Amino acid sequence: MTTREYIDQNRERFLSEWTSLIRIPSVSCQSEHKSDMLRCAERWRELLMEAGAQKAEVMPSEGNPFVYGEYRCDASDAPTVLVYGHYDVMPVEPLEQWKSNPWEPDIRDGRLYARGADDDKGQTMIQVKAFEYMLLTKQMKCNVKFILEGEEEIGSPSLEAFITRHKDLLHCDIILVSDTSMIGKDTPSITTGLRGLAYWQIEVTGPNRDLHSGHFGGAVKNPINALCEMLAQVVDKEGKITIPHFYDDVLPIPQAEREMIAQIPFSEQAYCKAIDVDAVAGEKGFSTLERNSCRPSFDICGIWGGYTGEGSKTVLPSKAYAKVSCRLVANQDHSIISQAFADYMQAIKPQGVRLTVTPMHGGQGYVCPIDIPAYQAAEKGFERAFGKRPLAARRGGSIPIIAAFEQILGVKTILMGFGLEQNAIHSPNESMDLEVWEKGIIAVSEFYKEMGKES
Repeated sequence: MTTREYIDQNRERFLSEWTSLIRIPSVSCQSEHKSDMLRCAERWRELLMEAGAQKAEVMPSEGNPFVYGEYRCDASDAPTVLVYGHYDVMPVEPLEQWKSNPWEPDIRDGRLYARGADDDKGQTMIQVKAFEYMLLTKQMKCNVKFILEGEEEIGSPSLEAFITRHKDLLHCDIILVSDTSMIGKDTPSITTGLRGLAYWQIEVTGPNRDLHSGHFGGAVKNPINALCEMLAQVVDKEGKITIPHFYDDVLPIPQAEREMIAQIPFSEQAYCKAIDVDAVAGEKGFSTLERNSCRPSFDICGIWGGYTGEGSKTVLPSKAYAKVSCRLVANQDHSIISQAFADYMQAIKPQGVRLTVTPMHGGQGYVCPIDIPAYQAAEKGFERAFGKRPLAARRGGSIPIIAAFEQILGVKTILMGFGLEQNAIHSPNESMDLEVWEKGIIAVSEFYKEMGKES
């Protein structure tokens, strides 16, 4: 039985199991969903056992629980694949922008719409269904382990300690992750690099209470004004980040890689149209695809303070806040950058206000070589499923735990992602293309067939 035949015979069951996960609102950053995290972990444990795992359990951590599962084949020299995924999701707000209930999956126009449809319940389900198929048809010649966490969307604060504590349990030859995207539905690609991340919250304090702007405006430093002045200095007119020593460890993009990036199908006009902007922006001297994957960036993710309710209130606020982040590239250390940013903000802080910069989370970047057997197995899997050889491409997002896996377990990660830009992860109306989802199951099955040849 081919993978396609197995999918056709079990499509309704696959969808039912997938949607049973989506209906659990496992939002890790909201304490009201604490019980949902355990409920989702338990559901994943059930699904792993039903797929054929010989063992599956929910394991405690300092934060949300982990789900561990395993299958060991008979061959003593079989390679071991560790599959990583996460069951937590982003908040659904703004709720009014959803066209359907984010917790009630809706299939329309060949897509499944819901929070977690792609990131990462949909993509992890691809892995589990490929695993199920390979076991049922007795083709699995790899040992397979699963580790699913519930804190990826808040920076995986419990993961490094968990990996370190269970290093022997998680021992493997390669790690396989489906939590990234392809260049396009008709342009399959394998992610070979990820940017790192540094994230902070800033608090600026001025007077000891909100003041009347008529009585004090022009005489007392406004914390919101001060915050805006500081943040405006972080990036110059050419898109360069001005933090001292920020670029010390940034490696130049090799010319060969720049030429490869230039071959990726990309329309700047279509890119702008898709997100409804009239122009791109960023660091001078680099293309859009280079800026959003191979170069670091700085962004203000949120800013607030003062009166924001209905009507007007002439107030000079006591406090102002911002959440800001840097996407980092391989070789930049997020802890060094975190301290450099805090020092820089203190250096440019105007008189009349006090400043607190609090690091929230961070992670290292990652680059995967394309000449290792596991990458070549993934490449063949994509080619057989999608009908063309996948491109190797760095992506701009961050999965901090990928670098942690390499540091602690000493193995590389293959990023077999099946997301698309139009899937709108983290946004209202997140979705998954059902045709791509099914091809993903085929691609991962073919990956296992190739890896099995190594034993």
